[in-house]
Amino acid sequence: MGQMFMYDIYQSRQNTEDFTIFTLDDVDAAFDKIVQLKYSQNVPMKGKGHGLTITPLPAGHMIGGTVWRIVKEGEEDVVYAVDYNHKKERHLNGCVLDGINRPCLLITDAYNANYVQLRRKLRDEQLLTEIFNTVRDDGNVLVSIDTAGRVLELSQLLEQYWQNAETGLQAYNLCLLNNVAYNVVEFAKSQVEWMSDKIMRVFEDNRNNPFQFKHLKLCHSLSELHKVPDPKVVLASVPDLESGFSRELFVQWCQNQKNTVVLTSRPSPGTLGRMLIDNPKMKTFTLQARKRVRLEGTELEEYLQEEKKEKEEKKRRESKAKGDESDTSESEDEMEVEGSSFPGGAKGVAKHDLMMKAEGSRKGGFFKQAKKAYPMFPAPEERIKWDDYGEIIKPEDYMVVEMTQAEEEKAKAEGEAAAQEEFAEELTDVPTKSIVQELTLDIKSRVVYIDFEGRSDGESMKKILSQLKPRQLVIVHGNSESTLLLAEVCRSTAGMVQGKVFTPKLNETVDATMESHIYQVKLKDSLVSSLQFFKARDTELAWVDGQLDLTTPATDTSALLEEGEVQEMEEEEEQKKKGKSAKAAAEESRETVPTLEALPVSQIPGHDAVFINKPRLSDIKQVLQKEGIQAEFSGGVLICNNVVALKRNESGRIGMEGCICEDYYKVRKLLYEQYAIV
Repeated sequence: MGQMFMYDIYQSRQNTEDFTIFTLDDVDAAFDKIVQLKYSQNVPMKGKGHGLTITPLPAGHMIGGTVWRIVKEGEEDVVYAVDYNHKKERHLNGCVLDGINRPCLLITDAYNANYVQLRRKLRDEQLLTEIFNTVRDDGNVLVSIDTAGRVLELSQLLEQYWQNAETGLQAYNLCLLNNVAYNVVEFAKSQVEWMSDKIMRVFEDNRNNPFQFKHLKLCHSLSELHKVPDPKVVLASVPDLESGFSRELFVQWCQNQKNTVVLTSRPSPGTLGRMLIDNPKMKTFTLQARKRVRLEGTELEEYLQEEKKEKEEKKRRESKAKGDESDTSESEDEMEVEGSSFPGGAKGVAKHDLMMKAEGSRKGGFFKQAKKAYPMFPAPEERIKWDDYGEIIKPEDYMVVEMTQAEEEKAKAEGEAAAQEEFAEELTDVPTKSIVQELTLDIKSRVVYIDFEGRSDGESMKKILSQLKPRQLVIVHGNSESTLLLAEVCRSTAGMVQGKVFTPKLNETVDATMESHIYQVKLKDSLVSSLQFFKARDTELAWVDGQLDLTTPATDTSALLEEGEVQEMEEEEEQKKKGKSAKAAAEESRETVPTLEALPVSQIPGHDAVFINKPRLSDIKQVLQKEGIQAEFSGGVLICNNVVALKRNESGRIGMEGCICEDYYKVRKLLYEQYAIV
């Protein structure tokens, strides 16, 4: 879908101006380098990213929207969550961040930090009311929307309204207008498996694709749109009204008081769409309108002469290249003939092509023989088959083709797309130039903003941050007011963010590194055999007392092999080194790997016992009751046989109080069994 966005942006600009920032070939080249992933797929990186694992998670904002989780081996994870939506919609499930807990670094946005959304039901009702009031007054509705993202949600909503006969909207027309409308709908049909559970259920139960629209008409140009009778509702790109069909329709429709313009998102500041949202009472404004006109007179002659020169130059280069190739091939053929030797060469037997050889070998006879006719390319002569009853009939030549409704719609859409391509080719063949005009428009139509952005609001963002509890937070993608507001909330709320909160400006570098005492080392077999492991849930833990050896070369395998195998491996390494250059061997010998070896018994220091696990008091209560000990809660304290009390303090540790007796030691023993004591 991202490729469709770029195609539409390029074509929208190219239709009205000489756009040279990038071309469609640049878009294709960029997207050819993109690797497609599935949600929740762990992808280990290679090369410079060795040791990193990335996992894409659904963002819930639009199809393909992703929250990225980046994990480094042995360290904490980094989560990049920008433009996410936790609410479930018609065509997408909400963003689920339950699997992420206390990330080392969270990068999120403050776009909606101080924004309060209306409920989804109220927004839908507001849109339906605006459409009703406009089309019943013989007006048109322009809905500015993106190319291939939020347009899927809005098209599903409007298609449901049009399918409901009680609404009475079937008497009016619904259109989707952008340069890649057909491709967007076709791609959406093939990506149903990545959409909401409701969409999947409809597709599996009814075997009907939800994006097989019956009322939504696909248009690729203004000429196609003008063929659709008024009144109509048009979903047009792009949302900021800076280019594309939405800008052209706005210029045409904004001066009619019967029409309505619906803005579905808040574009960047300084754009026409943002000006209309921030200044709802604005009635007159001036804008620059760009359009293409055909070249005429001297401009057309100059253009044709320049084009003729370019064609001649291109033809000259091609002929020169062909001449070089023919000279090279002739020289190669001469070399082959001079240097070749074949049995018939000494006798002077001439070599001919296959056709001449066949004609020369034909023998004459008494009767005149008809010459064999060779069919001319590309008109092959099909041999007609006959039997006793005449020419054999092919049933497929007389078959009546009956297409289903879906096939008819597909054929119709393909025909429209082909017609659009032909129309575009005709436009490109006609020499044109881009002109700029300043227009002063009186806004008489109704302009409303209805939020269909698909982003979480400020209150929801704060709740999500309090659940994630990141150790460090970086806030991006928001104005200064919303960024400072979210940062202040995170700093003032206890436990929301453990470390620092960064609010970088554009192009500012942030140093969010943290101390890490995690290293990768090799363990010698002598050390591993002396370890005493204790089971803790699904893992086994052991206390290690050892010393690091930094002199072991990278090719030394004594940390992994038995002592009897070390000598053999050393001999093999010596043989391998003989085949290497002296420089490579020197560099390899300088590489060292930290190796942990056992300390002598006399040098091993003592250490305090470490209790590993966090048992809950409710689980301890069940263990005690199974052993016949009466245990009941009283004010958050677990009372055991009315003698021993277990309670958890503020730091999370379990304290034990009671009289020194048999029950005390029995309860303590059972409590110790819930830990892995190292």
